[in-house]
Amino acid sequence: MPDGPALATSPVKAAADVQPAIAVSGLAKRVADASGELTILHEVDFTVQKAETLAIVGASGSGKSTLLGLLAGLDTPSAGKVVLDGVDIYALDEDGRAALRKEKLGFVFQSFQLLAHLTAVENVMLPLELAGISGARERAEAMLARVGLGSRLKHYPKYLSGGEQQRVALARAFVTEPPLLFADEPTGSLDAATGEAVIQLMFELNRQHGSTLVLVTHDQAMAARCGRTITIAAGRLV
Repeated sequence: MPDGPALATSPVKAAADVQPAIAVSGLAKRVADASGELTILHEVDFTVQKAETLAIVGASGSGKSTLLGLLAGLDTPSAGKVVLDGVDIYALDEDGRAALRKEKLGFVFQSFQLLAHLTAVENVMLPLELAGISGARERAEAMLARVGLGSRLKHYPKYLSGGEQQRVALARAFVTEPPLLFADEPTGSLDAATGEAVIQLMFELNRQHGSTLVLVTHDQAMAARCGRTITIAAGRLV
C-alpha cells in the first residue's frame, strides 16, 4: 500500500521557528537635562537569534546598560520598538511587560537587587514561586550549590559579601531556566575564580537549554567567548 501524502509544514509554525529571539528597530532614549535634551541612545537596529550569545561592549557611559534595560522592558524608549520572541513589548502596558519578564526573562543587575528581608534561598525561590513552579526550595538550593553558595542558604543579603550577593542574583536569574538571559556586568564584583565559574554556568545554560544570552561587559575575554559582539560608542552602534 503506498504511503500517504507527506504532511505539509504549517507556514505559521515555520515562521515561528525562524523568528529571532530579539528584534530591535529604531530604538532611542532621550532625557531632559539642564542644557535641554540629552540623547543617551540613538536609533539602533539589530536582531539576536534564538540560542545566540551576544556581548554588548563599550566605554562607561556609552549607553550599554540603558540598551539592556530597554531590551528587558525595564525602561521606556523615546522611540523604536523591541520584539522579544515575537512580542512587541512596548505595545504592552507595565503589567504586561512584567508578566512577559516573569515568563521569558532572567535578568542579572549590576546592583544585585536582592530583597533584604529574604534569605539567599528565599530570594532564589521567589521567581519559581511567582511562576507557580513546584519544588521551589529544592531547585533554589541546587542552583545556589552550583554557584558555590550551598552553605549560605539561610544568610540574609546584609551578611553576604558583594561577590556572594552577585552569585545569589545570578542563581535567581537562572533558576527558572528562562529562554532569555540578560546580564549587566555579571562578574564585575567577583574574584577571578568565582567569575570564571559564573561564566561557565552562563554558557552551560545557553548550551543545555538553548537560552539566548545577552551580556553587557567590560571584560574583553568574556566578550570573546560570545558568538557575536556589538560595540556602542556615545549611544550609537559601531
